[in-house]
Amino acid sequence: MYTSISIFAGFILDLLFGDPYWMPHPVRAMGKGIQVLEKKLRRPESSPEAQMRAGALLVGIMVFCCALLPALLLLAAYWLHPAVGLVLETFMCYQIMATKCLKAESMKVCRALREGDVEKAREAVSMIVGRDTAVLSAEGITKAAVETVAENTSDGSIAPLLYMLLGGPVAGFAYKAVNTMDSMLGYKNEKYLYFGRAAARLDDVVNMIPSRLAALLMIAAAWLCGLDGKGAFCIWRRDRFQHASPNSAQTEAACAGALGVALAGDAVYFGKVVKKPFIGDGDRPVEPEDIVRANRLLYVSAAALCAGGLLLRWIL
Repeated sequence: MYTSISIFAGFILDLLFGDPYWMPHPVRAMGKGIQVLEKKLRRPESSPEAQMRAGALLVGIMVFCCALLPALLLLAAYWLHPAVGLVLETFMCYQIMATKCLKAESMKVCRALREGDVEKAREAVSMIVGRDTAVLSAEGITKAAVETVAENTSDGSIAPLLYMLLGGPVAGFAYKAVNTMDSMLGYKNEKYLYFGRAAARLDDVVNMIPSRLAALLMIAAAWLCGLDGKGAFCIWRRDRFQHASPNSAQTEAACAGALGVALAGDAVYFGKVVKKPFIGDGDRPVEPEDIVRANRLLYVSAAALCAGGLLLRWIL
């Protein structure tokens, strides 16, 4: 009961306040922990097998610590008093969610594009994407922002919420650790090809179900939002594997179909052009308002999972 209350309250707090910049955030602490472990464990001169073992050790340490610490804190808090435990658990659930933050950062891009300030839009989109943004046109900036909202509907909202519904904030923080490691180490470049492999593979595994659930929720949200629900379903079925990752194209395909635009395509990472297939038919050019529509899909999908998941917890 306490966990269900905490998840609901944390979800609402996230929608209201997001992640204030002045507030310390556990993901930043995770990032620092990953950096410290990387310095101690990564040896570029070692063999590929040794680098993979070191990367797997980093993954194991991070997941263990990021699950154990919140578990111990919650045990201590509930031992002191149920009210103390409830407040702490609510705060933890609030910090695990990133729905409002995703919307806020993507809307900075949208507002800059509406004002016609392409440089400002480039700077804003560079904060939420991993690709090189210096060469992006206004359309490319818009597409990058829509893709980020679509992909992170799963990574930043649906997946952490699902894991919290299954295992409370302990499971939620373990998921965030995996996701953070993938974002920092899961690159197929010379530096991380072997050392980051365990992080990338584990991220693929833990996102297998959430990404598909997020796509189905997004399809349902398209119907509710007056967008193209049929198109979302058709493009999802056709293009959901049009990505190097088995999960990333799931929500991108649903979003592209709902909006009637083409997403993905070639992109520049670390100065190199990476060839990617297009997702969606591109019935019309992408426009800044598509960022608003993608955020609408994000919010409706997250609200549907929160309501449905809490109802199932109550029934079961």
